[in-house]
Amino acid sequence: MTRPTVLFVCVHNAGRSQMAAGYLQHLAGDRIDVLSAGSRPAGGVNPVAVEAMAEEGIDISGEVPQILTEDAVRESDVVVTMGCGDECPYFPGKRYEDWVLDDPAGQGLDVVRRVRDEVRARVVALIGELAP
Repeated sequence: MTRPTVLFVCVHNAGRSQMAAGYLQHLAGDRIDVLSAGSRPAGGVNPVAVEAMAEEGIDISGEVPQILTEDAVRESDVVVTMGCGDECPYFPGKRYEDWVLDDPAGQGLDVVRRVRDEVRARVVALIGELAP
């Protein structure tokens, strides 16, 4: 059986999607393949998101925001969007989820921690569905 692939998408691919990808890689290991991208990627990962994830023992400091491509959507089984609205391409037969989460851009560590914890809970639930 092939491993499912999950694509996390947010506008800048610098906060929410990077945290989600970090958690999924950390918690699911090699049971699920992980991609992340943004419709308008930032120049780097949000340093406050990096700090919040480091508190969890997950290093996302080396990640680089990527542009969302149709190929990334095409190769994914599950596409999780976070605030990118209708900017994500749609392919029939894919599972789409829209996670409504506050944007951590420009926020302090307390807000980013709350977003991080929401992301973790959703990732844990997704792992339970895809690779119990």
